[in-house]
Amino acid sequence: MSQNICIEEEYDVVVVGAGHAGCEAALACARLGMKTILFTISMDSVALMPCNPNIGGSSKGHLVREIDALGGEMGKNIDKTYIQSKMLNVSKGPAVHSLRAQADKVEYTKQMRLTLQNTENLTLRQAEVSELLYEETNTDGETRKVISGVKTYSGASYYAKAVILCTGTYLKARCIYGDVVNHTGPNGLMAANHLSESMKDAGIFIRRFKTGTPARLDKKTIDFSKMEEQKGDEHIVPFSFTNTEEDIKREQISCWLTYTNEETHKIIKDNIDRSPLFSGFIEGTGPRYCPSIEDKVMKFPDKNRHQLFIEPEGEFTNEMYMGGMSSSLPEDVQYAMIRTVPGLENVSIVRNAYAIEYDCINATHLRSNLEFKDVDGLFSAGQINGSSGYEEAAAQGIMAGINAARKITNKEPLVLDRSQAYIGVLIDDLVTKETQEPYRMMTSRAEYRLLLRQDNADLRLTDIGYEIGLIDDERYAAFCEKRRIINAEIARMQEIMVGGNQKVQAFLAQHDSSPLCTALSLAELIRRPELDYERIAPLDEERGKAYATLFGPDAKRSTLTQDEVEQINITIKYDGYISRQKQQVEQFQKMEKKRIPEDINYEDVSNLRKEARQKLSQIRPASIGQASRISGVSPADISVLMIYLTAKKN
Repeated sequence: MSQNICIEEEYDVVVVGAGHAGCEAALACARLGMKTILFTISMDSVALMPCNPNIGGSSKGHLVREIDALGGEMGKNIDKTYIQSKMLNVSKGPAVHSLRAQADKVEYTKQMRLTLQNTENLTLRQAEVSELLYEETNTDGETRKVISGVKTYSGASYYAKAVILCTGTYLKARCIYGDVVNHTGPNGLMAANHLSESMKDAGIFIRRFKTGTPARLDKKTIDFSKMEEQKGDEHIVPFSFTNTEEDIKREQISCWLTYTNEETHKIIKDNIDRSPLFSGFIEGTGPRYCPSIEDKVMKFPDKNRHQLFIEPEGEFTNEMYMGGMSSSLPEDVQYAMIRTVPGLENVSIVRNAYAIEYDCINATHLRSNLEFKDVDGLFSAGQINGSSGYEEAAAQGIMAGINAARKITNKEPLVLDRSQAYIGVLIDDLVTKETQEPYRMMTSRAEYRLLLRQDNADLRLTDIGYEIGLIDDERYAAFCEKRRIINAEIARMQEIMVGGNQKVQAFLAQHDSSPLCTALSLAELIRRPELDYERIAPLDEERGKAYATLFGPDAKRSTLTQDEVEQINITIKYDGYISRQKQQVEQFQKMEKKRIPEDINYEDVSNLRKEARQKLSQIRPASIGQASRISGVSPADISVLMIYLTAKKN
């Protein structure tokens, strides 16, 4: 009779789930020297894009560039695999410019998997994690749970000093359209049906969220002559600061724009009772900022059309993604409504649209380093935290990975605040504000967005990436050189004065710029809307000599890069606004530095309102600044708390 012997292995870090959060978390841990194992329920789900195969977009492009500046992988991977690239919001100010790239879905997954499998200290393993392993310790009369590893459905045990949960939308997932229910994860992949119960046993609160995806269409059956072609940008801006346009430039594939109409909307309204979203069959809460087509039609009855983007899923497939028509309506209704759209009258559906429900947590149960408050060594990142989007997941993933590694090596956690990065805004919102729906990053959520531009993500965060060990010496030296050149040239622009001589006045007239009445610096001329660093070159007579000094005799180049020129222009043009925002940040940081003791008993703080006492006790903010952002805590409550802390200190 054979004996069943269960596998037992030891690692520094276990990462559960190989989506965008898990990939960044595992890579960060492994690159920081941690022996890491990354579990995926299927090798086909590694860095999968089950919804729109694109990276970036409004505010999300900021996150990707910040991930790259810290030493993450997402920006490099999309640079390798994009099929169309566009800079969004270029008609607006630089604070909201956002890079977006359509990816080759299969190639993106393939390249990320290749990176994972070739990373030292990292093991990629297909298995379903079904149980958390932890020990209970008693310190000063308080019982605490300490993570010790995980167990897979096969019975194998993997012991570790830290575990990072990156389960995405797979926990007890079910995909729904009409009355059809498939108990699977996205794209028909297997769901993770066992871990949720183990999490509940560990005292972790579980809730249900919902998201969805549109139908995929057969390109051969689409009439593109009835649609508007959407081409990529001629000038390609890389996501990764390690790349140049020349490194990644390639032939791009077009996307297409079309619209719903009143006939489309009538079909949806006539069948709304068959939508599981409206019948109550779907239990989970869906994303406010990415609604289904039935949601849009019912909530905005005054709109007679909605935009639809028809986008390729890759270079070597005929599947087309139908952006803007996410739905959970029955199959026959999907066919009927889609075929009312111009260009789609005879279309064939390759994959039906569906909604997906899944288990996730309340992220207010996490510290700002993404570690559970009640389970020592257990971290969480991505859609399990109640967020939506690949970029939001990857941003949390790299931070969870960094902090798991730092915890193991007894280093202070890395917490980016709201004035440092969009990543800081994202995580602070998740752990401080009780989100009742999948959280989506937006530029409007960032109070200091003029400072947190996507173009300067490296200038904000590369020092941190280097300090923690994810940026190598060669990249850091190149970054320092870039920063030196930018600062030197800005200083030179501020020092060089030009007077109102005939040459200058003629130049200004040629560019429809007002004449000079007194001498101005070149920087002051650059601030004029119609002028910039490159346009004023004829007035900058010493530029050639300055470059020779700036680059040195052995330099491989003799002019600035486009990236450097952009930084000079933005820094000079928006100097007044940037200075004012820096003053606001100083006030913000004063509040962030007012720390709240971990062991504070809010019941002892007299005159606090009951709601504030409950919220503060639940979330346990680390600072007065964080406390002030908790929903239900008023400015008056903050004043009471500050008086209490001052009295206690004295």
